[in-house]
Formats: sequence, structure tokens, C-alpha cells
Amino acid sequence: MFKKITALQFKSWSILTVFILFTHCVVNDVAAQATQKPPLHGKHWMAITGKPLAATAGAIVFQKGGNAVDAACAMLAATCTMWDVLSWGGETQALIYNPKTKKVIAINALGVAPTGATVDFFKSQGYSFPPEYGPLAAVTPGTVGGLCLMLANYGKLSLKEVLAPAMQMAAGYPIDAQTANSIERGKDRIKQWPYSKKVFLTHAGEKREAPEAGELFVQKDLLATLTKMVEAEQDALRKKKTRKEAIMAAYDRFYKGDIAQEFVRGNKEQGGLITMQDLANWKPIEEEPLSVNYKGIDVYKLQSWTQGPALLQSLNIAENFDLKKMGYNSAEYINTIYQTMSLAFADRDFYYGDPAFVQTPIKGLLSKAYAKERAALINPNYNVANVQPGNPYAFENKTNPYTKLLAQRSLLTDTGKSKVPTDFVPKHDASFLNNGNLLDQLLAGNNSNEDSLYQDRLWRGTTSIEAADEEGWVVSITPSGGWLPACIAGNTGIGMSQRMQSFVLDSVLSPFNVVQPGKRPRVTLTPSLALKDGKPFLSFAVQGGDTQDQNLLQFFLNMVEFGMTVQQATEAANINSNQLWLSLGGTKLDDRKPKPGSILLGRTTSDSVQTALKKMGYIIALGNRTSGPINAIYFDDKHKTLWGGSSNNGEDYGIGW
Repeated sequence: MFKKITALQFKSWSILTVFILFTHCVVNDVAAQATQKPPLHGKHWMAITGKPLAATAGAIVFQKGGNAVDAACAMLAATCTMWDVLSWGGETQALIYNPKTKKVIAINALGVAPTGATVDFFKSQGYSFPPEYGPLAAVTPGTVGGLCLMLANYGKLSLKEVLAPAMQMAAGYPIDAQTANSIERGKDRIKQWPYSKKVFLTHAGEKREAPEAGELFVQKDLLATLTKMVEAEQDALRKKKTRKEAIMAAYDRFYKGDIAQEFVRGNKEQGGLITMQDLANWKPIEEEPLSVNYKGIDVYKLQSWTQGPALLQSLNIAENFDLKKMGYNSAEYINTIYQTMSLAFADRDFYYGDPAFVQTPIKGLLSKAYAKERAALINPNYNVANVQPGNPYAFENKTNPYTKLLAQRSLLTDTGKSKVPTDFVPKHDASFLNNGNLLDQLLAGNNSNEDSLYQDRLWRGTTSIEAADEEGWVVSITPSGGWLPACIAGNTGIGMSQRMQSFVLDSVLSPFNVVQPGKRPRVTLTPSLALKDGKPFLSFAVQGGDTQDQNLLQFFLNMVEFGMTVQQATEAANINSNQLWLSLGGTKLDDRKPKPGSILLGRTTSDSVQTALKKMGYIIALGNRTSGPINAIYFDDKHKTLWGGSSNNGEDYGIGW
């Protein structure tokens, strides 16, 4: 089944790449938009994710009779196994539309800070933020728990069936060039961690120590871990346990049994803080999502432990302007969207955090009246550089308890003209040729190392997973964590999360997101669902750190305001802003400060638009592809079919039937 599907898909794709499908739309006075990839069409199901083999895993599970939740879990397992900018020790965030209840469900499978992870501890180690890499960067693993919870509650198949493609891959799959070259670039750091070195450096001591593209990459320890989970499930079934109980038996073996013991041992041996109690106490949470209505469309995001509400705030602000009249990517439109995002992200940077510890003023943040007040701050002629958080408490009839902190915080913002690279390719999106030397060539140009590091932190990626079926189940997932170079926990084969770095150590930056044992960091990860007339309209997500909700906002507006098809909208040039505090990377305050007016534009942006933006105070960088990469499914209610879109930005890939 695996080889037949892959061969068929490869053949179809080969034909389609020769006869490129040009689809067109007229967006105000903008020329018709051609796409480099064809849209996907399906009647029965759709599976889209960050790697072609992982999309095939979803197709396999659909062919076995699984629903969209089963297929999404299979793709999640496959992408973790392929180290698609994440691994099994990372975190998983999901939105699921349940056609039986006609409700959107939110899955919070983000790990928490372990025992001993305190402000005093990290400051004693010389950090201004928790570290980017290594065992001290790890929160408790969440992906396994999230997968088990989703599968047990909403899937149809067994864990054994859903994990089968990933287990075949762990036994040996032909590694892609992007991942292989990422290992090679990170090998000096990988050598610091004995269990990572054992797994990744398959040619230790040679000039190239990482696997070569196309080489069979074998992960014996990971396969053994996944086998133990399946054994736990199958043993429970033999004991007449229910399907759900059996899946959760696998969950228990991971978080409380011998897998947990080895994970903790390996973490502590390498200097980490995670305890058995930390793993046993952690649980994935099913919670209510947040939503706003934009011109008759209900858009759903996760709660304020993610940056997702920033998109909802942006839509509320944007609703106060006639964007369609401005025209797609006109100077007026870009200036309006840039400042809209600046206002939303200023609130994100200060007010968002784990609501289980400090209640975010989310009602005020998402109120239309607050958005109107924020919209009035947008200058149509010039970028407002020193944007500060607003006062959402006033829209909850409460007194803001953080006015003194806000006054202190405003002094930290750098409103100077910060230098940005003029031609930047993020590490996780670059097409690495010549054994990875393309990136070196790019960064050897006019870009300083400091500027390139900043941009990489802004764009630092994950993957996205979109699935839908004819029963009406829809799944949008943005998993991440444990990216390369990853520190593997003992002999589990599992790379640990690096999400601790998204905490802050100073309440002046955010009183809601200060590190504390048992607390979830505020993350950039942000899947999206939209309903129209109570029925699925769009499922969409993207990788890219702080750029995620920037790109998703523009993707949504491309379809709703400018009439693009889903494929056109995934490929259309977006802008990216640096006028925000970075959520990832760097251990010093200056590493993460906003760069006001810094903007990334598509290289095809006209000279007249660039000139107008420069006069408005923008500092311009150009990129060939600035769309994400976004993955999305559009639900064609008229024809009762599925449209799939997958950006031409990276290796993202989809299969429909």
C-alpha cells in the first residue's frame, strides 16, 4: 500500500509539474494571479503537511478507513519521525471541528516548565531568557499526549494502525536533503549530546558526518519507544479494555512507565530538570477556543497561551478599514496591515500567557470597541514606530493592575532605524544545495551575522497539518519542538523540546509569561479554523515563529477580501514585520527587541510601492517567496468538495481524493 500510493502520487505530480496549472483571479486592478503549484481537489478527504512522505502517511490511514483525526495523527507521527522542524518530544496544538456536535474543539498539548525552572535559577546561570538549546531548554513533552488524546476521543482506528507509517519510517526511510543538511550544519552542537550524536552522525569522523540525501536513516531507539507504546495498547485490548482505554495505556507507559524513566534519566544525565513527577502530573487539555466574527465568518484560534488571539485582534482592527478599496499589497494596504499587526503584537507581547496562572484580559482584548480604539491609532501617512500595549481592562470595566509596568516597559523599545538584511532566506525554508553551501553563500553577502541570526529567530519554524474528510471532521494542527539540532533524551530516540526559551524572566516584558514550574510558555504556534453559516469554511496554518499569524492574517484576507482561490492565497506575496518582541532565540534583551519599520516584501513589489513605503518610514528587505509556507483546505459548500492549497515556499505537500 505504501509503495503503490507513493509511486502513484509521484507520477501524478511529475505530470502536473510539466503542465503547470495556471489559475487566475482579478484582484482590483492587480494582474491575474498564476500559481506555481496546482490546487488540490478532493471529494472524500484531504491530507496536507510539511513533507511529501508525511502526507502519504495521512493518505495511507485514510485508505484504511480512518477519519481526518486518524489521518492527522498519522501525519503528526510521521513529521515527528522525519524531524520536520520538530520531534516526538515537542508540543502539539490543534483545532478540531466535530461534525456531530458542530463545535470547534481546542487541544492544548503544550508542555510545562519542570521542577526547578525558576527565574532565580536561570538568572543564576547568566541568562536573560531561558536557553535556546539543550536539556535546560526543554519543557515536558506534549506531542505524544496530544496525539493520544485526539486519537482516543475523536479517531476511529487503533494507535497501532495510526503509528504504522511512522514506525516503518523509524525502521529506515530515505532522508531528504533539507533534514540531512540541517544535521550537518548543526553537528558541532549535536556532538555535545551523546545520544544525539549516536542517532544523527551516521558517518562520525568523516568529512560529512550527517546522513546523505536519499540515505536510509534508521532510528532504532525511537522505533523501540513507539513499539513499547503499541505493545501497551495491544496488551490492554487483550485484557478487554476499550479502544480509548487501550490508547491511554500507551499514554501511561510514555508518561509514567519505563519510557518515562529512561526519558528522565537521559534528561538529567545531560543537565536537565525534568522529573518523573513532572511527566506524571502533566496532562493535555481539551478547552474552549476563542473566536471573532469577521464579516460573517467565525474565525477560531487557541487561547492566550498561544499568539493565536493576535490574529483575532488584527481582524477586529482591520474590519474598521475598506481594505478591498485600498487594493492588494498597495502601499496604503501594506501600511494599514503593518500597523494593525504592530498594535495586536504589542498586546500579545505583554498580555498573553498561560491563563491557568494569570488570567489574561481576553474579553477586552477581543472586544470590537477596543479594536476600534486601537484602529484610531493607525497613521495613514507614516508608520507609528513606538507602538505600546493598550488598556483592554477598560473594556472589561476593570482597572489595569499593570500601569506601572507598562510605563517601565515603554522605555525598553528601540525606536531607532535598525538595520535588517536586504536578502534573507530563513534557515528552515532555504533549499540547500551543494551540501548546504547555498545558505553560506547567501549569508556571506551584505548581511551581518547578527542581522541574519535575528531574522532566523523571527522565522524559526515548525510544520503544519491540515486534514478533512467527507464525514465533516476537520483538523488543523501546528506542532513543533525538538527541532534540529536536538538534544535526545537518553535511549528513547526522542528529541526534547526547546520551548522554554519562549518564557521571559522579567515581568516588565510580560507579567503573564514569567517562567514558573508547571506553567506553559506563551508560544507562537497557532492553528486556525473558520466557519461560515455554521459550516467549515477554511482550515489553515503555517510555520514560521513570530510570522505565523502575520502570514495567516494576509492569507485569510487574500481569500475573503480579494477573492483569491485557496492555492493563490497560499502563494501570494505577504509582508512580514519585525516590529515586535521576538518569541524565540537569543539570551540577551537586545537579541529580541523590536525593529520598528523593518518590513519584508516580495521581490516583485513595484518600485512605486517601495518608494511610497520608504517615505512612510519603512526599512525594506526583499524576498523571493514571502507566503509562509501556508497549508490550507477550503470547503466548497456549493459543490460539496474540498480544495487544498499548499504554498510553493517549502517542502509542504498534499494529497486529496
